[in-house]
Amino acid sequence: MNYNVKSLIGKMTLEEKAGMCSGKDFWHLKGVEHLGIPSVMVSDGPHGLRKQDEGGDHLGINDSIKAVCFPAASALACSFDRDLMYTVGEALGEECQAENVSVLLGPAINIKRSPLCGRNFEYFSEDPYLTGHMAAAQVNGLQSKNVGSSLKHFAVNNQEHNRMTISAEVDERTMREIYLNAFEIVVRNASPWTIMSSYNKINGTFAGENKHLLTDILRNEWGFNGYVVSDWCAVNNRVDALKAGLDLEMPSSKGITDRQIIQAIKNGDLDEEVLNCAVERILNIIYKYWDNRIDVPFKREEHHHLAVHAAEQSAVLLKNDSILPLKEDIKVAFVGGFAKKPRFQGGGSSHINAFKVISALDAIKTKNIQEILYSQGFEADGSSDEKMFEDAIAVAKGADCAVIFAGLPDSFESEGYDRSKLHLPEEQNRLIDAISDIQPNTIVILHGGSPVTMPWKNKVKAILQMYLGGQGVGEAAINILYGRVNPSGKLAETFPIKLEDTPCYLSFPGDGDKVHYNEGIFIGYRYYDIKNIDTLFPFGHGLSYTTFEYSNLHFDRKELLENDLMKVYVDVTNTGKRAGSEAVQLYISNKNVTNILHPIKELKGFDKLYLESGETKRAEFLLDIRSFSHYSEKYSDWRAEPGEYEISIAASSADIRLIDTVMLKTSLEKPKKIDQNTRMGEIFADERLIPVTEKFTAGMAKMQNAGISENEAVGDKMIEHMMAEAPLRILRYFAGMDQETMDGFIAAMNMLLKE
Repeated sequence: MNYNVKSLIGKMTLEEKAGMCSGKDFWHLKGVEHLGIPSVMVSDGPHGLRKQDEGGDHLGINDSIKAVCFPAASALACSFDRDLMYTVGEALGEECQAENVSVLLGPAINIKRSPLCGRNFEYFSEDPYLTGHMAAAQVNGLQSKNVGSSLKHFAVNNQEHNRMTISAEVDERTMREIYLNAFEIVVRNASPWTIMSSYNKINGTFAGENKHLLTDILRNEWGFNGYVVSDWCAVNNRVDALKAGLDLEMPSSKGITDRQIIQAIKNGDLDEEVLNCAVERILNIIYKYWDNRIDVPFKREEHHHLAVHAAEQSAVLLKNDSILPLKEDIKVAFVGGFAKKPRFQGGGSSHINAFKVISALDAIKTKNIQEILYSQGFEADGSSDEKMFEDAIAVAKGADCAVIFAGLPDSFESEGYDRSKLHLPEEQNRLIDAISDIQPNTIVILHGGSPVTMPWKNKVKAILQMYLGGQGVGEAAINILYGRVNPSGKLAETFPIKLEDTPCYLSFPGDGDKVHYNEGIFIGYRYYDIKNIDTLFPFGHGLSYTTFEYSNLHFDRKELLENDLMKVYVDVTNTGKRAGSEAVQLYISNKNVTNILHPIKELKGFDKLYLESGETKRAEFLLDIRSFSHYSEKYSDWRAEPGEYEISIAASSADIRLIDTVMLKTSLEKPKKIDQNTRMGEIFADERLIPVTEKFTAGMAKMQNAGISENEAVGDKMIEHMMAEAPLRILRYFAGMDQETMDGFIAAMNMLLKE
């Protein structure tokens, strides 16, 4: 059924329109019964459906319906698999339709600035390109089922400490290239129905009251046409937020802020048309769901199998000294409480009431593998006593191999607070260290949403990173351990050797009121690259049970103009004896000499290929001018410098396999306006200004001659650089140019720039 939304708005009272802009309760939007406007429900996600029928808490305290818990974003991102993300999104959309939920609150795509952020398990990556494209695939899958996504948290929300009031102090280039880029990718490639604004301030202004963010960038520049909803209880000033572009406040304000909107319109502080636009956006999304509402079954068992598959594809084999996969006839000791009760999800608003959870011990019983011993080793909180410790040592010593199921306890990472250290609980480190002393065949399986330090890395034979792998994590771990599945995940974030190595170590989490993003664009691998700092495991790293060879890198063009698209191809061959998947990565490096500081390389493409033993397939990448661009604060736009760029094809950020170069031919925009502080070098480099600049070359000669001296203190190179970097006003000293003449030259040059 089609509704004339503008006509409906014309029939609504001022009170009804104001009421549409806040929640009915914790999870429902208001309806208007006499006009046929339905009340619809939204629900937490993003890696499962956390529908709460009665009451609400938004923090995971109260029980929700039984649902399927998929791997968290920290795990899914490691799959580097857009198709998998789309399929998971489809499943989430079907579940929302089954439970009559109009919008799923997610995915969360904030960038992992520090590994200490307590909510990193819910975020994808340190890299905006990977984050944006993985999230876009999930959003497209979800919305293909006519259920909306609420992309969150917009924006620059990279810590939990004082998240409701902290001001993220960040420059425009850093914000655009790192913290807004993933949102832009999703908006342009997936058109999310809604965007959720974050709690924090950005450079002193609350995100929900930031017109530059919500209107100038999100709507006017990127073309977003859905509604913006507040994070729960995030609204500071309701009228200012509405003016800035925040349409819907959640949850219910009990009518308080509705009355503020009404009063502001009555006293002339708010144009009623601003309210009408907000209501129109909200109603468009309500009916987009309502018109496509269908009754479908909740396919819990089917989606459980998808959750297992997703965990298998996302697991990262960090280390393997020829011990994995295990043979099924050897005696193996499983050590650690996570083997029996796995940690498979994080705490807070994304906490799913999983309808079943498969542990490693559960899964092993179904695989006809007999020789398994078990010792708890440590409590769920990571602690241990001497009896538990000694029993684990004895069990491990009596086996052919020990598999230690370790990781971060629930209390170590959650929404609401940040981690204080990178370490595992000390009792876990002590246990791993002790077992590896007496058992040469020790394997560590890690559960958790974030990197940890590994003082025992060189003592164990293998390390398998499962992250928070959802309700099927135990089955996935067993399938990988015994080679029934070939691991193919790649790290979506860098694992540092120690906390002090991290880019924002000196500024995270700020002084309580402000947090300064002093590291700028250099976070994650960008920082470790440019500082030449060793890492525990680099971004993009992940091993396989087979081997891959890269060859035949070629482009469809060797020169790229501003409006061109460029295709990059590389052949990948499975040279091992097992079938497996490889995530091929493309990085771009700016090789030009420039005053602008660039990362050593940046991820600008990835393609995951499944290959049978001996098979060759071609990875394909599509690049455009934006792939080579940086954000210029001077011109408030994206700019690509002309010259040579290096295209690297890699198995990780530290494992470059093939390199070639491309020439970029762009006409960089010249200064839009000349004034007396414009540098001489810029003026003389702009051929448009020659008709004017040739008239005062004599003045330039006087400047140069003024520097010539028999004293060797001043040389030609020094004069050349000083002239190029000197402001135009210096002509008054060396060319005797009076202000009137200078103003005339400036006016003449600006006339030429307008032509």
